[in-house]
Amino acid sequence: MVSVYPVSDAFLQAVQENTRKFYWTGRITTKAEVVHEFDFRDIVKGSGYISHQCCGSTEIELGTVYAAEMGISLFSQIDRYTMENAKIELYYHLQLADSSYEVLPMGIFEVSEANRHIKTLELKAYDYMLRFEKSFNSFETVGNAYAFLDLCCKACAVEMAHTQAEIEVMPNGTELLSIYPENDIETYRDVLYFVGQVLGGFFCINREGKLELRKYGTQPVMEVKSR
Repeated sequence: MVSVYPVSDAFLQAVQENTRKFYWTGRITTKAEVVHEFDFRDIVKGSGYISHQCCGSTEIELGTVYAAEMGISLFSQIDRYTMENAKIELYYHLQLADSSYEVLPMGIFEVSEANRHIKTLELKAYDYMLRFEKSFNSFETVGNAYAFLDLCCKACAVEMAHTQAEIEVMPNGTELLSIYPENDIETYRDVLYFVGQVLGGFFCINREGKLELRKYGTQPVMEVKSR
């Protein structure tokens, strides 16, 4: 049940070529709803990155709730103080065999750090997973997995990628869950961790900014050859 973003066959072909032609664009929306568009000409060469992970470096884990990190430096005179909790959307444009470009959204992030240099603005941002770092105190909650996820998402203002029916057909999806009085749960993110273990998957924020449960696949999707 590993989720993938739908792309064309031409994109899948182009992205596996030995050489590719592509560029990036993005949009910053401040808390005051001021929008700043930028493209590859505004990005300091070699400065952009997006870091995702679904498990640690030593083992494959269930129930993980890692946040994605993004960093970028822009040739911009935008006031860094307006960047507090601003939203950043990134887009990847890949040239296909017919010379047209296919656009792929790369996620939605919220700025956590903005540093001003003489000519550039350096930004660091994380996806909506950090919104779940909010104190959890509903220890008398009882319900199935969907009820807990719905509670977390509403409390932390994050939309869920799944319907109730999709959650309930998963292993343990209809089991009644509760929280022991003696527990080490401190935040809503901790709740997601335990629900993810019950459902046999891990949580992430997808490209649309929604909370999504993913599972490790068992079918090969790509062959890596010696060359």
